[in-house]
This record gives sequence, C-alpha cells and structure tokens, in this order.
Amino acid sequence: MRILIALLMFTLTGCKYDETISGYVDQRAEWVLVELDGKPFPARATITFPSKGRIAGQAPCNRYSATQSAPRPWFEAGPVISTKMACADLAAEQRFFKVLGEMTLVDVLGNVLVLSNEAGREMVFKATP
Repeated sequence: MRILIALLMFTLTGCKYDETISGYVDQRAEWVLVELDGKPFPARATITFPSKGRIAGQAPCNRYSATQSAPRPWFEAGPVISTKMACADLAAEQRFFKVLGEMTLVDVLGNVLVLSNEAGREMVFKATP
C-alpha cells in the first residue's frame, strides 16, 4: 500500500513539472533575436516563456503569443496569434514568424537561447539584462 501511495504522489507531482523550455529558463527573461541563419536580424524581435506551454513576445511590428508544449530539447510553436498593425518592418516580421514556425529544437546556454531545426536554420537570441 505504501508503494501505491508513493507512486500516486510521484505521478501527481510529476504532472505539475514543466518539461517545456519555460521550465528551464527564467520566465521573466526577455530574449532578443540577434541572428537569423547566421546573419544579424535587421529589426527588433523578442521571445519570452511566461508560463508552462506558452510563448509570447514582440515581433518587429506586433505583439504575439503561441503555445509551446513540446518537452525540451524539442520546440514547436503552436498557432501564432498576433495583433495586426502594419509598420516599415513588416517583411522582417513575416520572415520572423515563418522561421519561428519551422524551429524544432531549443538549447540554452547562459544568456544565449538557440532555436534550430534539422534543415540547418537557426535563430539566436540573447537575454536582456
């Protein structure tokens, strides 16, 4: 009976553990995109991991959010919801959203976060101080 109770307690606490990237980074941190496919990104775009299974941020023109429920090291941005304002950086924003949707892996080392995929695409973010 004790084993059953211990197993039940382990299972219940395991349900609360966040295996997504938000469980491994400071949920208050804002990550700024500095490189896209090895080249400096020409506009400002950010990503945050505010809670389990959620991503949010500022694209070059609009605020956005999406789901992200894949366990680390995998990454899968669910449908992106964004505001619909136009700006001079709209082409950069469309590129940002397209590539974000293609990312499948995530790695964090200190203040650097890298999203990548098997095709060799890569987004490099740095945490703001």
